[in-house]
Amino acid sequence: MSPTKRFVYITLLSAMAIMINILESTLIPALPFGIRFGLANIIALITIEILGVKEMIIVNVMRVVIGNLLRGLIFGTTFWIALGGVVLSSLVLILCKQLKSSLLFTSTLSSVGHTVGQVIVVMFIYNQASMIAIVPYLLLASIPTGILTGIVAKEALKRINKDNLQVR
Repeated sequence: MSPTKRFVYITLLSAMAIMINILESTLIPALPFGIRFGLANIIALITIEILGVKEMIIVNVMRVVIGNLLRGLIFGTTFWIALGGVVLSSLVLILCKQLKSSLLFTSTLSSVGHTVGQVIVVMFIYNQASMIAIVPYLLLASIPTGILTGIVAKEALKRINKDNLQVR
């Protein structure tokens, strides 16, 4: 694939992730404890499958930076919490990719990683070690949301011809 075509795909995937992230955070009310579905993670799963690790990292970082910039939250608490979740989630995605894990397992573990990353940042920012008490509830939500995003990503990937990256 030419560098230009690769750049275009990264840009399009980043734009999709940013828009899904913004739409989810503005249109879908959060569940208790601020739980969200993490629909933008679908794009991260698709990106790592069709383009690779480096491109997934670019898409995830762009999603957090530009998404928070567009909402006027850049470098605020929300930005750092989102970044913490994306960093740990991305590390889990990379590890699962190297271990050749199934997409559903990868998605679920990534969701758990995202949650843990966010809690770690919240504990650090607010100096509240007691936040660890909420982790079991958050993890209970991470599993079904991870499965949901994994199923959607798997269905989307069925419609993509990886050889020349055309949607069927």
